[in-house]
Amino acid sequence: MHQFSYLILSLFLAFPAFAQNYQTTGKIIIDDSSLNDLIDVSAGIEILADGFGWSEGPLWLASENKLIFSAIPENSIYQWSESGGLQLYLKPSGYTGEQDRGGELGSNGLLLASDGSLVLCQHGDRRIAKMLAPLSDPAPKFETLADSYQGKKLNSPNDAVFSKTGELYFTDPPYGLEKNVDDPAKELDFQGVYKISKSGEIQLLTKALTRPNGIAFSPDGTKLYVANSDPERAIWMVYDVKQDGGIKNGKVFYDATNLVFADNGLPDGMKVHRNGTIFATGPGGIFIFSPDGKILGKIETGKETANCAFDEDYSALYVTADNTLMRVHLKK
Repeated sequence: MHQFSYLILSLFLAFPAFAQNYQTTGKIIIDDSSLNDLIDVSAGIEILADGFGWSEGPLWLASENKLIFSAIPENSIYQWSESGGLQLYLKPSGYTGEQDRGGELGSNGLLLASDGSLVLCQHGDRRIAKMLAPLSDPAPKFETLADSYQGKKLNSPNDAVFSKTGELYFTDPPYGLEKNVDDPAKELDFQGVYKISKSGEIQLLTKALTRPNGIAFSPDGTKLYVANSDPERAIWMVYDVKQDGGIKNGKVFYDATNLVFADNGLPDGMKVHRNGTIFATGPGGIFIFSPDGKILGKIETGKETANCAFDEDYSALYVTADNTLMRVHLKK
């Protein structure tokens, strides 16, 4: 990270935010009037914190009324709240080894298990792990949930989501490896989408995507959306979820390949609103889709945008975009 970025970050840590007016950036585009019932356009896109190497994996912790998110190069997770501002939450977050290494070593996607524990996609350790310490007292002690498939080490789990039945679905691109897809430590010759059963068994769902990334379910759990962050095939896929938890009938939900060189960013993280509307990061910011793939609008952040997350009552969408944490106000 640049020295200037560290300076910005230290200023945010030293002077937390207390119910203030935030600087805004970018713009919100409305393509379908129905979106006016969902987004508070007048509030704009607020900048809550800045100065990170690359921010990712936002997660709202309702029990503590705060957001946590990954800062991947820093191997850290930060927390942000309206009352407390920005603070360090957890370090290390994704690489717990003792040998120095480069690359994207921190945690990426974050989510909560049914017991309230934090589950992390750990790039550096190349695994899905559960944090053993309680959320109110985080400490870097982890239990491995999955780190290999058929005896071969996973690439670097990136994003994950629980199904309604409690099974964990995750993507495994090569981004956490120091030399990416050409890293000599890469053991699998593909990038997979997997499912971990409640008994701990890991199942490969598909290896057809070159860079599987963001992953999310429809509200009823019958559809699985997966982003492919490959500039040569920048698409979102949608699959039918089978009775046994497998997937079938995969088809392209939306193809943004022709937009990649005009706008910064690729299909990355996504979240699905409780009404079925899909908020998917991609070239230029966040695409807002109807369940049938119609573009309703776009949140243009002005930065490469990694992921997003709703708060508990869907009154806000938090956005991690490059070195910045942002917020868009929603209408419940």
